[in-house]
Amino acid sequence: MAKVCVVLSGCGVFDGSEIHEAVLTMYFLDKYGAELLIAAPNIEQMHVVNHLTGEVVEGETRNVLVESARIARGDIRDLKDVKVDDFDALIFPGGFGAAKNLTTFAVDGVNCNIDPEVKRIVKETVEAKKPLAAICIAPVLIAKALEGAGIKSKITIGTDENVASAIENLGATHISCPVKEAVVDEENKIITTPAYMLGQSISEVAEGIEKTVKQLLGFIN
Repeated sequence: MAKVCVVLSGCGVFDGSEIHEAVLTMYFLDKYGAELLIAAPNIEQMHVVNHLTGEVVEGETRNVLVESARIARGDIRDLKDVKVDDFDALIFPGGFGAAKNLTTFAVDGVNCNIDPEVKRIVKETVEAKKPLAAICIAPVLIAKALEGAGIKSKITIGTDENVASAIENLGATHISCPVKEAVVDEENKIITTPAYMLGQSISEVAEGIEKTVKQLLGFIN
């Protein structure tokens, strides 16, 4: 049975992992026979957003690992304790947490910082020639992690020209892609899909994520 590490970034689209994307990712991995290893960095969120109003909650703090444990039903590991030998493939669901907590892309764009454990696990996965996938906005962290590494990855976030330009400036190649499809970088074993960067319904987002998961597992088998 293939073991896949799912890296979360909190709980909730505006300040953490997009919950639909995270659950669909885990559902399809389980459906197609993979064992899950769920992880998140033990760091503070950039901020806390009230998901009813969309406003930042001043003075409130939350921890990415603790919040991610909500989605993982408590079965989760600190990312710093996860090594590349622990899994066969790696996947990042989207949500603003990927661009606020795992990186600072939402604020700093191309000049963003990336969490060192996120950068480590991405680079170790690529160097070990194990497959990895990223959903929605999460492909930007793949581009950032591999910046300057001499790896020209092919990835997508859909059709957003500003984000696509940033990805190109980080050294990756952006390929436009509809929500129900996925871009496969055969050489580097990287799969990406736009999900809610384009999606208007959970069913069409599910199609792209299912194709991403099947391709990810196909690289293993």
